[in-house]
Amino acid sequence: MGKFRGWHVVAGIAAMALTYVLGTALGLNNTATFMSSCVAFVAVSLWIDRRISLRRSKAARGAARQPGPDGHDTGLALDADASKREG
Repeated sequence: MGKFRGWHVVAGIAAMALTYVLGTALGLNNTATFMSSCVAFVAVSLWIDRRISLRRSKAARGAARQPGPDGHDTGLALDADASKREG
């Protein structure tokens, strides 16, 4: 089984659910509650996606500085996760 790549979607759905509960508790109508939930979904999804990509690129830079198994420098890794490009 491959790596799960949907953490940003899961976080967005959780933010959407929380915003729905808060909007309903504040007495907003359905349209306002739905719109605020959608805004929260997009904002949290983009934020989490950026955090994950920063962490992956930092890990790739760290791995690029480590010598290979034969003691030679492996060079700069251009992609942190090349599996998405391989068929």
